[in-house]
Amino acid sequence: MTPVQITSVSGPISGQSLNTQAPRTEGTFDLIVIGAGINGAGIARDAAARGLRVALVEKEDIGSGTSSWSGRLIHGGLRYLEQGDVALVRESLRERERLFRLAPHLVKPVPLMIPFYRHNRRSRWTIRAGMLAYDVLSFDKTTAAHKVLSRAETLARFPKINADGLDGCAIFMDGQVVWSERLCVEVALAAHADGASIFTHARVDGFRQEGGRVTGVLYTDQITGQRHALSGRIVINAAGPWVDAVLGDEARGDKRHIGGAKGSHLIVDPFPGAPDDVVYYESRADGRLVLIIPWGARFLIGTTDKKFEDDPDTARADDAEVDYLLSEVNSLVPTARLTRDDILYTYSGVRPLPYVPEKSEWKVPRSHVIHDHAPRLSGLLSIIGGKLTTYRSLAEETVDEVYKRLGRKAPRCTTTRTLFPGARVGDWPAFRQGLAQTHAVGPETLDRLISLYGARAEEILDLGRSHPDLLAVFDPETGAIGAELLFTFRAEFCRTLTDALIRRIMVGLNSTCGREVLETAAGILARHEGWSPDRRAAEIAAYTRYIERFDVPGRAAPEATPISQTAPAAMTAS
Repeated sequence: MTPVQITSVSGPISGQSLNTQAPRTEGTFDLIVIGAGINGAGIARDAAARGLRVALVEKEDIGSGTSSWSGRLIHGGLRYLEQGDVALVRESLRERERLFRLAPHLVKPVPLMIPFYRHNRRSRWTIRAGMLAYDVLSFDKTTAAHKVLSRAETLARFPKINADGLDGCAIFMDGQVVWSERLCVEVALAAHADGASIFTHARVDGFRQEGGRVTGVLYTDQITGQRHALSGRIVINAAGPWVDAVLGDEARGDKRHIGGAKGSHLIVDPFPGAPDDVVYYESRADGRLVLIIPWGARFLIGTTDKKFEDDPDTARADDAEVDYLLSEVNSLVPTARLTRDDILYTYSGVRPLPYVPEKSEWKVPRSHVIHDHAPRLSGLLSIIGGKLTTYRSLAEETVDEVYKRLGRKAPRCTTTRTLFPGARVGDWPAFRQGLAQTHAVGPETLDRLISLYGARAEEILDLGRSHPDLLAVFDPETGAIGAELLFTFRAEFCRTLTDALIRRIMVGLNSTCGREVLETAAGILARHEGWSPDRRAAEIAAYTRYIERFDVPGRAAPEATPISQTAPAAMTAS
């Protein structure tokens, strides 16, 4: 069978790579978006697709902030019904269905279980009412409606669940994106395909102003150290929990916009009695809802909801959060007996919630706000809040507003129906069969590449035609091959080893955070991308520093990977 031919939205990988093709900075952009998390990337994509000249500016990397550190569920927000936010639940359910259709290689339905316990603060009937409302609000869903299981049926489905006070459970369907990082990358790729200029590792230092109006941004390339200026008619601050930091005192005045809440997760291997479903249950300690989430070959346990006033870049799981989550999972699954020694690593992110000091973090609304900074500074908008699930509808609303401010009629939004770059396959079994017939790799490699890159897997495998060594697996745990490293540097805005391992090929989120293959990965890139020995050493050192954020508090950090050469103080671009 002839393989399905797919053209990458990022162009061919031969020749000059995207990260060496410096985006053009001259002229005036219609829109400058600060922050390449899911919301910023989504806004850039929608705006570019409708014909605006767009710049997307990110201080680190695509999807490197809050978008990477959630529970990775694409959900309707069942608990938002408690807050009476019916509109947000409906919006979330509608957008969830769109992601099932537009990004099927990344976003998939998963079953969730809510146990009924006699000690719950929420009664069985309250949960049942919520389930019925959830079904009604998802009237256009493609997944099954909820069902209720008896105590005996619940124990048959989840044998090691704590049976004390158990009355049964509800099972309902939601969505999961195992790699939210890949979701962000594909949105950015789609934006670039429609003409958006993307600037990563570009820290915004301030705004260009003229007569009380923002006319652009000033930024520093954090890899080269060079300073640049961009001109723009409208600037949108979509920096998530960094919104206030980007604004600075002059633009913010005495108003605080973000009341950040830290959420931490524990990552563990399968444990005795672990569930097959995502389990969404009420904490005995404080009534909050906690989750045990099957996540690839491992489990996420989370999340916390703790006020966080510091720099979001410094967010780490603390002792109290680890104790809380371990206690919760051991209470629900008595056979688990998890301790700190069972935790592979942790991760934490800061939710960009609106600043509402009179409410606890758990009760702060999750809907978003588009804040206009006029009259202090016209031409500047900030996005407060937002959710992974609803990024597309937030982007549509924001771009409609941009067109109003430009005094132009907004063209119709196209993101409701445009497939993601990796989803452009008509027949997935035929596509996979075609790859198997034309490329000498095993089924595990095919499955991995399709699950991460979808249709773009073919471009990765094509690298092996001229460089067969790149088809070899360099990380036995994940099955990653060398071609992925080269591909992501040439076709996915990758500029550092950390970008590649943590947010592109996902080796950095294996059981050792990539420590065991770090030297090998750097060696592959040094050979094929021409890195100098100094660059190679600096990249390894920077990566080793980065993954310190995953360390388990109260436990000695894993031994660092030896570096064969002392790294220079700053990483160069050569």
